[in-house]
Amino acid sequence: SRGTSAGFDRHITIFSPEGRLYQVEYAFKAINQGGLTSIGLRGADSAVVVTQKKVPDKLLDSDTMTHLFELSERIGCVMTGLIADSRSQVQRARYEAANWKYKYGYEIPVDMLCKRIADISQVYTQNAEMRPLGCSMILVGIDDEKGPQLYKTDPAGYYCGFKGCSVGVKQTEANSFLEKKVKKKHAWTQSETIETAISCLSSVLSADFKPSELEVGIVTTDNPRFRKLTEAEIDGHLVAIAERD
Repeated sequence: SRGTSAGFDRHITIFSPEGRLYQVEYAFKAINQGGLTSIGLRGADSAVVVTQKKVPDKLLDSDTMTHLFELSERIGCVMTGLIADSRSQVQRARYEAANWKYKYGYEIPVDMLCKRIADISQVYTQNAEMRPLGCSMILVGIDDEKGPQLYKTDPAGYYCGFKGCSVGVKQTEANSFLEKKVKKKHAWTQSETIETAISCLSSVLSADFKPSELEVGIVTTDNPRFRKLTEAEIDGHLVAIAERD
């Protein structure tokens, strides 16, 4: 009665006859549970992450709600999915970044941190004592050799570098929007990168945002520290988008 997944989704470590791991597929579905979409975009001299900010309860202090996290001085990330799982993954990433600096005496590169997080996620798909985390991490940072970097990792332990990527409910729509944009040109300035990412989000959600409904994190070659844009800065970009349209 339960279709093809009968019983094979009970155990995380068991393949179904079609060769699928249902629990891992369900972890991907869990990412959409929060109902949010996040965008990452890489420009010529900057990398940007943008996500929605929904405050579910009037009583909550909105300053304490965030999906953007600093992992090391120079690497930041946006988490999409179950926020409790996200915080746990962020905690681990911070530990890995600090451990790398302690061991080797320099900041961990973005791709190595992403690889490490992906490797840990992969173990969760293989060992019965853990469940996969229902969250996806998009990392941004400035690499000393390669410039702006944008990486994404998922619950299956897959990771990759991107020119532009998205995760969440409207992932497919956002990706096709970004594909069109990236195909046209790739040497975006800092504000073009931010504005393209924001307009991508507002186009796929067909919504106009207030500055308080967005979170934007950025790293640039001039200022490689990861930082969040203030509401005033976001407002400036929203006005620029409105004027451009």
